Formats: sequence, C-alpha cells, structure tokens
Amino acid sequence: MGTSLDLTQDVGALTARIVDIESVSGNEKALADAVEEALRALPHLRVDRDGESVVARTGLGRGERVVIAGHIDTVPVAGNLPSRVEGDLLYGCGASDMKSGVAVALRLAAALPEPNRDVTYVFYDCEEIEAERNGLRRLSRSHPDWLAGDFAVLMEPTDGLIEGGCQGTLRAQVVTRGERAHSARSWLGSNAIHAAGPVLDLLNAYEARKPVVDGLEFHEGLNAVGITGGIAGNVIPDECVVTVNYRFAPDLSLEQAQEHVREVFGGFEVRFTDGAPAARPGLNHPVAAAFVTAVGGVPRAKLGWTDVSLFSALGVPAVNFGPGDPNLAHQRGEFASLSKIAECERHMLAWLS
Repeated sequence: MGTSLDLTQDVGALTARIVDIESVSGNEKALADAVEEALRALPHLRVDRDGESVVARTGLGRGERVVIAGHIDTVPVAGNLPSRVEGDLLYGCGASDMKSGVAVALRLAAALPEPNRDVTYVFYDCEEIEAERNGLRRLSRSHPDWLAGDFAVLMEPTDGLIEGGCQGTLRAQVVTRGERAHSARSWLGSNAIHAAGPVLDLLNAYEARKPVVDGLEFHEGLNAVGITGGIAGNVIPDECVVTVNYRFAPDLSLEQAQEHVREVFGGFEVRFTDGAPAARPGLNHPVAAAFVTAVGGVPRAKLGWTDVSLFSALGVPAVNFGPGDPNLAHQRGEFASLSKIAECERHMLAWLS
C-alpha cells in the first residue's frame, strides 16, 4: 500500500492509516506527499504546496469562504506506533493531537465537491516545535492569500466541543550566576545552582490567574520546564539556567506577558527564547456564531496555544473544534474515540452541506 491514502474509507480507518504514517515534527514529508497525492486526485480542488504544507481549495464563487486547518506533525513517537484499536478507542501517536482532526478534514475535502461555502483545507507542518518553524506561520508570510477567509476552524483536539481563543505561550531562561572553584575548596567560589533555589521558591509560591475573557474563563500557568547547570564533578558551577514556560490569557499581549515574567523574577537575569501571542475567543462574530449554532454545545476557553492565534493576526476569526481529547495530547497512551471522530465528521458535513 505504500503511503497512499484512500479518502473514501471510513473516517476511523482513515485516521488509523494517517497515524501509521509516522510524521514527527521535521519528518512530515511522507505524510505530506500522501495528502497531496490524495487531494490532487479530486478535480473540484486546486492544490498548492509549500515545503511540507499542502493547501487545497474550492473555487465555486460562494459568498463566504471558510478555512479548515490542521497540523500533520506529532511529538516524538513513544513506543505507540503502529496504531491499534480496542473497542471504540484508536491508540497511537498523534491519534488525538491531531490526526483524527486531519482525517475529518480530508474526508470533507473528498465528500463535498459543492459545499455551501467555499472551503480552503490547510494541512501544515512543524506545529509541535518552536514557533519560528511553524508551517502555518510560514504560509502566513509567503502565501497569505492561501489562508484568506471569513472564518477558520482549527481541528485541534477539543473533545468535540468548540473552544474559543487560545492561551499565549512564552519561554524564558532565568539565569543565576556564581564563581567557579574547585569543589574541595568550595568557599573560594559561589555556587550558581544553589542560587537558583529562590527562583524555584518563586515558582512554587506563584498563584496563577483565572481571568474571564469574552465570557470564557482561562487558567494561566507559570512553570519550570527545564534546568541546566554544572561543569564537572569537581567544579563549583558559575551558571545555572531555569527554563520557564508561561501560558497566559488573551487579555495580555505577548509584550505584557513578558513584562509580567520580568516582574515575577525581578532581580534575576531573564532571557526570552520563544513566544506566541494569545487570541481572544471572538465568538460574537456572526460567522462564528453561526458555526456555534450548527455544532451546538457550550463553548469553553482553549487552555493551550493553537494557531487560532495566527488566524486572528490575519484578521480571520477562528475557533478550535476537533474530535481528539486535549487531555490526552502528547501522552504515551494517547487515543481517540472512533465514535467521537464520526460525530465530528457528521457535524462538519451538516454545517457545510
């Protein structure tokens, strides 16, 4: 079978097929090739490619265009390939985040030659790693016209519920310094790792905000995600770096979030290494409201960063809606519910038919 995709098969089986084509960030070519080949076989779509991102669109002259997008990369495999099915659950790397959403989008592309709105389908690379390599960000710079639309649905895992907006994210290095010395005469130096203790104390005492933005409650978080220091087993270290990740609500800009981190670690050297802004929910936009009405349920805040932020920056209101469970993302035992995938497909087909 190689790496070909059959877009006529059941959406659950298609998900399993996509999961089994390994596509860890930076190694998406095989899956991108398969997606491109499958979409080029559909005469009602124009297909373009940039790197390992594939964009397909209808050109029916409808009065409204929607963008349906999903990333094709996953976090590193953790002994969870190939996929397997147990009852209603499909296990495998990326099953929830977000190859089940990709499968739904591909099925829509094949099943709807004449949707009630023009549709652009975007399948892109490198979402799970640093923002600068993000395929959607690359497309927004090199081909912004490919992403133009009145509304976008990012098929990130939301457990079949609409999630509005997204948190912003930044990473910073909090640096402590000392003076090298022989560990047998430690008093002649100053231990930078010991000096990092107050940084950890600040993190342990930190109380995260829970602001309500556009009617949805967000829950922030500031956490250490790495610590490095040490030279050799007999040397007092002169530098220690605590890497922290701040997930902030969309009532803050990226610059305001950086200033908050500086304030928390006042007196310490702080270096920012990565960051992406948040996005407000925007559910009061008429096109978004119509989607909410079609899908049903009670929208909630997106607790995590997604590329809704990039669509927001392009002036395209966007929501997150996909069949995967966000709480299972990146776990070794990641799975997706086959019935939830089918339900998501039915909702999207009904909205676009």
